[in-house]
Amino acid sequence: MSTSTVRISKEVQNRLRDLSQQEGNSMQAVLEKALKLYEERAFWEKTNRAYAALKANPRAWEQELEERQEWEATLKDGLEDE
Repeated sequence: MSTSTVRISKEVQNRLRDLSQQEGNSMQAVLEKALKLYEERAFWEKTNRAYAALKANPRAWEQELEERQEWEATLKDGLEDE
């Protein structure tokens, strides 16, 4: 794995070091975890905005609900519970 240098403030470095000590992980591991969580949060915020826009359009939302209803029929596939 290749690496590179990223400049951060002394305050951020201190916070990162504190977190790494608390978790018993390297600073790199803490940064990787923080980035993953940030990406997940950004994904869900984008998803929520998209659904809000969809709901704001009554016709589009009605079409969404109709499509969901159609997909509900796929659960009735004739297979017995095991």
